[in-house]
Amino acid sequence: MKSSRRVVLELLTRMQQDGAYSNIVLDNTFMQEKLPPRDRAFAAMLFYGVIERKMTLDYIIRLYSAVEFDNIDPDVVQLLRMGLYQLLYTSVPESAAVNESVELAAEKAKGFVNGVLRSFIRDGKQIDYRDLEGVPKLSVEYSCPKWLIKKWISMFGEEETLKILKGSFGRPPLFVRVNTLKCTADELIEEFKKERIEAKKNALLEDCLELGRIHEIEATGAYRKGLFHVQDISSQLCCRVARPVFNETVIDICAAPGGKTFTMAQLMANRGRIYSFDLYDGRVSMIQEGAARMGLSIVEASVHDATQYDPALPLADKVLCDVVCSGLGVIRRKPEIKYKEMKNLEQLPLLQGHILQNSSRYVKKGGTLIYSTCTLSRDENESVVERFLAENPDFAPAVIPIGVAGVEDKFMRTFLPSVTGGDGFFAATLRRIK
Repeated sequence: MKSSRRVVLELLTRMQQDGAYSNIVLDNTFMQEKLPPRDRAFAAMLFYGVIERKMTLDYIIRLYSAVEFDNIDPDVVQLLRMGLYQLLYTSVPESAAVNESVELAAEKAKGFVNGVLRSFIRDGKQIDYRDLEGVPKLSVEYSCPKWLIKKWISMFGEEETLKILKGSFGRPPLFVRVNTLKCTADELIEEFKKERIEAKKNALLEDCLELGRIHEIEATGAYRKGLFHVQDISSQLCCRVARPVFNETVIDICAAPGGKTFTMAQLMANRGRIYSFDLYDGRVSMIQEGAARMGLSIVEASVHDATQYDPALPLADKVLCDVVCSGLGVIRRKPEIKYKEMKNLEQLPLLQGHILQNSSRYVKKGGTLIYSTCTLSRDENESVVERFLAENPDFAPAVIPIGVAGVEDKFMRTFLPSVTGGDGFFAATLRRIK
């Protein structure tokens, strides 16, 4: 059996080569490698930690390496990152952090890895920021590109940006939505107690629970009974913004994995009709299986391309348009997202605007169009909505109160992690007036 550190080294190498999402790579690997629970937890912590702190760790490597960073073997870079992360951010003994890193290194690199790590220990494991200050220092300290920090400062100010940066590390909370068709929040908490799972009510949002550490949530009895589904609190708040009611027709344009569809069906008391779409068969199957598990008979899931208009679809009371985005609000779940180059995100607003425009064609007169993303970017959020309104005089801003402390009742809302405790999210509500 491979050691947990060997597994992490292979994971990091695969991430760098394939550019895959961290959660997908980790899940696939854990299905193949039968690590004991304790080793599995350590591997996940180290894997995500190295990705989260990559820029900080690389800065230290550059300070202590006599070899130019770009000339260091990629596997050696990963080992140094792993060793430094253990020295800086975990309680792993220094000897273990160094010795295990050296053990995994190729013979010719063992002395180099040992030298860098032990030099850092001799200097008291203190990061020397030298002459760095302002944004450059924040970039190294919080392992975040300078362009992104500047973007957030221009949007939210320095104080809120610092909160976003600090909140981008560590294990994200696990929120679930109570299936109110089958049980109450108190009843679900009791069900979790039977399985020794800690669950508590969320102070901001009714029927939202936060769970403690859990190994395989899909293996729980409460899950199999369809008593809940996993959904971040900010995504649940987006459903409150949409506020569908019974007997309405709702279209969820980009629905997978289905969390918002399920919550809206429950808000509608399973009366009415929800058309739930995704581009791929496999993801549509996820929605269908989830709806069946929870007894949501009003959900009709099928394959649909959000960029293409389908005249066969009925006009709807509510159309939720949760578009593909940069994901800058879910960095805590997918830390590699923050390392994308700014130029790679510049075309997204065009696609988002096209999907929003296409989705608007399904809204009946008096109906509501909801535009949402899981990103914190004005270019993908407010600017897309403002451009749509300028080009579509038959739509107007619509303020739908949601009654949540700290979230203003505006037609465009940003759910900040510092307020909700969940992901960064954006939602705008527009009404067809003619």
